[in-house]
Amino acid sequence: MHRVRLSRQDDFDGWRDAARGLAEAGVPASAVVWEVEGDEADLFGSGDPAAASAPKGASFSVPRDFVSLAKTAICHRDPERFALLYALLLKLRDNKRALADRADPLVDRLRRLEKEVRRDAHKMHAFVRFREVEDEESTRFVAWFEPDNHIVRREAGFFMRRFTNMRWSILTPRLCIHWDGETLTESPGAIRADAPDGDPVEETWKTYYKSIFNPARVKVKAMTAEMPKKYWKNMPETAAIGELLAGAQAREAAMIEKSASVPAQAKTEAERPTSREAAWAALREEAKGCTRCDLHCDATQTVFGEGPLSPSIFFVGEQPGDQEDLAGRPFVGPAGQLFDASLAEAGIERADTYVTNAVKHFKFVLRGKRRIHQSPNAGEISACNRWLGQERDLIRPPLTVALGGTAARALFGKAVTISKLRDEPQMLPDGSTALVTVHPSYLLRLPDEARRAEERARFVEDLKRAKALAA
Repeated sequence: MHRVRLSRQDDFDGWRDAARGLAEAGVPASAVVWEVEGDEADLFGSGDPAAASAPKGASFSVPRDFVSLAKTAICHRDPERFALLYALLLKLRDNKRALADRADPLVDRLRRLEKEVRRDAHKMHAFVRFREVEDEESTRFVAWFEPDNHIVRREAGFFMRRFTNMRWSILTPRLCIHWDGETLTESPGAIRADAPDGDPVEETWKTYYKSIFNPARVKVKAMTAEMPKKYWKNMPETAAIGELLAGAQAREAAMIEKSASVPAQAKTEAERPTSREAAWAALREEAKGCTRCDLHCDATQTVFGEGPLSPSIFFVGEQPGDQEDLAGRPFVGPAGQLFDASLAEAGIERADTYVTNAVKHFKFVLRGKRRIHQSPNAGEISACNRWLGQERDLIRPPLTVALGGTAARALFGKAVTISKLRDEPQMLPDGSTALVTVHPSYLLRLPDEARRAEERARFVEDLKRAKALAA
């Protein structure tokens, strides 16, 4: 029996080094016991003290996607995750395509662990609330969070990038991290009482939140699915939800009665769009005057995104085409019609999705009277990232689907290969999940009918995968 003792719960490097040596030596999964420093030792794991003592065998390579899966799944709280990953590593040694078999219970279980870790990370990004405190040096911002998994180190980079110039601490029951503007440090876990309860700004925020609360738009089941009650106690605005929900029915009836009796031109401030809708409308209006690159010179108009602001899926295409440029709406031309038909085939309502483009102006060359599409370059994609980034910041989609290489480049910040990323979920820099597939226009350009039908079927399967992930 081989015992491997890892330094911490998310010790990917330690697991990788040990697993590589064991796998090269052909040690079966049943002969390895995985432990973490500080955990109670396994009574039956008293064999070899370290995996490194195993004889070496021939080295082998693994798909890049397995490394990504392992780095994520190893942060899960499941005590069997190390053994499961090692078992899959042994499978990959014999079959390089083992990871593509989604019917394999082992692959399916690890994918579910990966999804849960990504979801936990998304919650951390969304629900951490800093409170301002004074310490010996100056102002520090402190937050309390209770993750389900071992994600604190994994997500530290997100907060370092987002709050680079702040001095902050994030306290959790297992591990605390601290940023002083230059260096990230760690300390043991804390208790809720170690974090501040609030600051003066929170009262203003609570008042604002209550004023924009719209009972007619409340879907309690959807809200608690996205924001479980365990997070409510740590956020100032959610403290008021119970009270607001209790009076929602009466407020909704009052709003409907008042709306019926007041002419449209006399609507009061309380009956106007919510702040998020107003922010989206303001962003769309601002984008109409965009001159960040030269594409605005020849295009008819800016073509902004459209759809609900709490969509099931956030789709990103390349850029508007000829018909979109004239209509001022995304995906209404031939590619858009194929897109709509494919959505329907996959069981997705377009009305439940948000659809936009990486670039908001039509790029083309004239051939006689025809305007022929041209792909945007890196500079144009970068210039338009302002609008796409603000759309995503406003909507905060848990799942984004990149339609084509331009969309993927805009989302990941670099050129990527669709074929390498297409079959599995990817993590975006903000911690949310993305799928990458082809653009519907690619299907229209295929000259061979049989190939076109085959690729169309694969595109629909990609959309079905997106629907399953968004569920």
